[in-house]
Amino acid sequence: MTTVEERPKRLISGPGMLLVWFYGVMVVGAVSRSVYQIATEFDRAPLAYSLSAVAGLVYGFITYTLVRGGETARRAAQVCCAAELAGVLIVGTWTLVEPSAFPDATVWSDYGMGYVFIPVLLPLSALYWLRRNRAVRP
Repeated sequence: MTTVEERPKRLISGPGMLLVWFYGVMVVGAVSRSVYQIATEFDRAPLAYSLSAVAGLVYGFITYTLVRGGETARRAAQVCCAAELAGVLIVGTWTLVEPSAFPDATVWSDYGMGYVFIPVLLPLSALYWLRRNRAVRP
């Protein structure tokens, strides 16, 4: 009997490639914005700028796991996308209920309105894609 070494299932085929592209753009946008704001005006809105930096790191990790592929990476991406969605919903609601808590906007403020609502739509799309591409066990 010959055993065939299984390759990790690709997550970036078809619509997965579009997800990688969007997450890559969000990494650049969130990280560059937060680095600049933390370096130049951190005392103005430390929570907002720190949350934007965390969002950028989450986007970067999700991008990496999508490109890496395989079942472990898919599960890690699912956990991160769920955490990202929770963050967007919590911060989005918080910015609407208590706007004074955020003197300046974060990536997730108002559910990502400053980023054309991509921060709330992206994890929903990614979770759907990741669920649809899970490994099927015989």
